[in-house]
Amino acid sequence: MCDYSLHTNPNRLATEGEDLVVHRFPTGSLGLASAEERLAKAGSEKENKKRRSFWANVRSWFEEPHVVHQQVCAVCIPPGARLIVSDIPYDLQRELGVSETEEVTFTQIGANAHSYRDAIRLRNGRQVLLQALREGQRVHVLDLSLSEPAEQLPTRTEIIFR
Repeated sequence: MCDYSLHTNPNRLATEGEDLVVHRFPTGSLGLASAEERLAKAGSEKENKKRRSFWANVRSWFEEPHVVHQQVCAVCIPPGARLIVSDIPYDLQRELGVSETEEVTFTQIGANAHSYRDAIRLRNGRQVLLQALREGQRVHVLDLSLSEPAEQLPTRTEIIFR
């Protein structure tokens, strides 16, 4: 549902019809965040920058990425949920044999502790770890009700690591 590295962040379950974005959290891990919330937090940070003195802005420059990221809530997706992933980079499109926008199924691979397991399964059967996606890619939640039980996960998978 949410990779181990995101449990230190505030998190919540996604809602159907929600627009999400791939976001880098303070842990360095990629996860999903609300597109609206991410833009609002970034906008308020820019507004706060304008109100501070020059030296306060210089001082905060070193901590800015952490301030914005800590405020963004990680959005968890249950395995089996249907999503639309947009803005797939050309090199990844060629490697996976997909187009720029694809309908995918969210899944988890493996159950090893302290390892990334959140992934998307493409219609052609290939799986890609969420960590292989690009920051800023858009994800739209189509349906959460098709959750798959863990025992139905495929036994042979091709996983793309980047």
